[in-house]
Amino acid sequence: MEDVDVIYHNKFGISFRWQNPDLHADPNRIQLVFKDMGFYLKKEELVQFSGNIKAAAQQNCCNCNRSNCRSVLVKSPLLKMDFAVTRAELEQISDLIEGTLFRINLNAYVNDICRN
Repeated sequence: MEDVDVIYHNKFGISFRWQNPDLHADPNRIQLVFKDMGFYLKKEELVQFSGNIKAAAQQNCCNCNRSNCRSVLVKSPLLKMDFAVTRAELEQISDLIEGTLFRINLNAYVNDICRN
């Protein structure tokens, strides 16, 4: 894990920045990994993804009460990719993205204060 700088994690996934220059890591992108998916996103794309998650949470889904019902369709920040999740998974993805954005913004704020 020395090649990554962990930003945030929960029981569902992790967000980090690649540190190894041999990997041609873009310091402006965040790797977001959950389930069996990985996204390599800029902060603006994370903000968009957050909005997509909030919109998906407002969707009317089927009335099934099964915990494994993948009735919520989430638009990814990638134009041609959507995916289906359960309500519980949606909450965990939301926490992962919001926690990541919080940490990124907090670090930027602290770094700005320290420069002045």
